[in-house]
Amino acid sequence: MGVWNANLYEGFMQPVTGAVSLLLVVQSAAPVLALVRPAAALWVSVAALVLLAALTSAVFGAAWPWSAPGLVLHALVLLLLALRVRPAASVAALGASLLTGIGAAVPHHVPGPHTLVQGAVAFTLAVVLGTSLRATRVSRSRLVEQEELTAGERARRALLEERGRIARELHDVVAHHMSVISIQAQVAPHLVADPSPELRENLAGIRQNAVDALTELRRVLGVLRGDGDPGDAAAGVRHAPQPTLDRLDELLANVRAAGLDVTAETRGTPRPLSPGTELSAYRIVQEALSNAVRHAPGARASVSVHHHPTGLTVRVTNTAAPRPADHAPAGPAREPGHGLLGMRERTAMLGGELAVGPTPDGGWEVTALLPADPGPGPASTKDGS
Repeated sequence: MGVWNANLYEGFMQPVTGAVSLLLVVQSAAPVLALVRPAAALWVSVAALVLLAALTSAVFGAAWPWSAPGLVLHALVLLLLALRVRPAASVAALGASLLTGIGAAVPHHVPGPHTLVQGAVAFTLAVVLGTSLRATRVSRSRLVEQEELTAGERARRALLEERGRIARELHDVVAHHMSVISIQAQVAPHLVADPSPELRENLAGIRQNAVDALTELRRVLGVLRGDGDPGDAAAGVRHAPQPTLDRLDELLANVRAAGLDVTAETRGTPRPLSPGTELSAYRIVQEALSNAVRHAPGARASVSVHHHPTGLTVRVTNTAAPRPADHAPAGPAREPGHGLLGMRERTAMLGGELAVGPTPDGGWEVTALLPADPGPGPASTKDGS
């Protein structure tokens, strides 16, 4: 465009002055500058148009605001500007460009008045195109940001829901044991023929502390039971005792009824475990089998429970699905929860370890190592891992 512009002015001015040649170079460089500094490039291009019109009017006696290549160069500057700035600024730049040509044409007879119309059309199209492309890009960027925020909010909500579910279950376990302590402390004096006043006083203190602790526990965590899922309440889940590994056979029977071929193996000598460990082990097996039913229909699964001196190892594996999962089956195997998130939360709460991932044959494996005497466990991170 710069060479074309120079040849055009050379044919009219014969020869082109040094000032005009410099302005032609500046005008040709404006689109390149617009790649990094669109606003500065606009003012450079507008200044070149104004000065070229002033210099050519001295030669022709009439202003010639826009040559064809100059029109293309300035339209390109407007396009690059509209891609980078707000629509109001683009419209202002269009207005300034049109005023440049009108201001040069008013005091003189323009040799080619049609160039004003062509320039107005070209500049308007450039601004409209640039503004539209910018609006599309901004909308797409905002949509991506919104999707990221939505995904983060969904993950955070799922984490809170799963923690609430775990808290409800632990509330049931702890409340049960506190109630047993209170009852035992109340009954203990009647099991002694002649209890001493000190014994009665100590047992009464134990009972009162248990009752106070139970009251405080219900005050803090009881609200979680009231906000439970309506489906759970309707099914009596909220008022049922929390499951342990003793009910593993019942769980396997329900899963088999849902269509999953599952086998179970228990190794080692069973030993008493804390209620939290028993409950977490049961829930991990339940969630792993539910995932197998939903995502690997027709596959075979196996459950291995290994009791060892340091704790309990639970391993659930399933083979590759012979057919794709088209829908989640209904039935007892489908329990509410958040899958791997809940498993990680339960394992971290007990200070254990969890490993999940695909198997070489295309199946899936879940292995949880739960300590026999769970400690406070590591502090959970924001994503629950």
